[in-house]
Amino acid sequence: RDPEMSRGLGDVYKRQKGENISKKFKTFTLDIPDLRVPKGFATALIGENGAGKTTLLNMLSGIRLDYKGELTFFDKYSSEEKERRADVKNRIGYTGTGRYYLPQWTVSDVEEISSLLFDNFDRDVFERYCRELAIFPDSPNGVALKKKCSALSDGTRTKLMLAGAMARDTDLLLLDEPASPLDPLMRDKLCQMIGDYISDGAGEKSVLFSTHNISDMESITDYAIIMEHGNVVECGFVEDLKEKYILIKGDAQDAEAASKILYTMTKNPYGFEGICLAENLDKLAGMNVSKEIPSLFQISVAVMKNNTKTVSYTHLRAHE
Repeated sequence: RDPEMSRGLGDVYKRQKGENISKKFKTFTLDIPDLRVPKGFATALIGENGAGKTTLLNMLSGIRLDYKGELTFFDKYSSEEKERRADVKNRIGYTGTGRYYLPQWTVSDVEEISSLLFDNFDRDVFERYCRELAIFPDSPNGVALKKKCSALSDGTRTKLMLAGAMARDTDLLLLDEPASPLDPLMRDKLCQMIGDYISDGAGEKSVLFSTHNISDMESITDYAIIMEHGNVVECGFVEDLKEKYILIKGDAQDAEAASKILYTMTKNPYGFEGICLAENLDKLAGMNVSKEIPSLFQISVAVMKNNTKTVSYTHLRAHE
């Protein structure tokens, strides 16, 4: 998947977008003037718990409709049109973090009801994913299908949701914290599933997934949207972000001078490391520092730390 195919082509490759999206709560406000999700890529929605990721995904999925602003799906459908048209809804798959399936439903019920609700649900594919995800590794298939959702672990419920979503022929997957309850092997399997889904779509399928820990999902992430306090504070193709932000390591004697230049810094008695904006690299001239390409995890943490400081400082100034 080559990010170059999306650069400079305007909204041709921006299948889902939002303008002036906002929702006020008592102690929190989601405020996103501009949202773009590129077509044909895996987009990570990154942020701390409480940053607004689930609220945004609930808006995109149609679970929450009480917001201001405009959302556009597949380049042309508004939220209102999407809610009225079953054919558009059928193109979207979703997995959440709450009680996605009713607790009394069995796996067999999930299969039966999904086949009734969605024209594009494939029973054979569903059962194949159940086997591949090792949902019931020690139970015969007939026994496994009779298990109730209430008897499943968090990880198994998540795998069941993924099997249900992947068994449908969709063009967009919205996945809310899909990796959190999974063990390392299943997180690797999830990345493989997302990659296969996008590859099979030949540039027409997109995935937007949320996470508060990007490390396990970085290998599959093409585009990142970083949120903090209900706002999008950074976004872009991962390759571009790794050119915009540089990891700097240096000696302790340069830490104080470097701290005035670096975006964020951590230090110890022996030295320091931090993220520097590429545009500020010249200001480090004369210091004994090394430069490395940062991981998306390092970039995300730096951006969130920097914006937390900004919000905290603004909050303090407002109460002086």
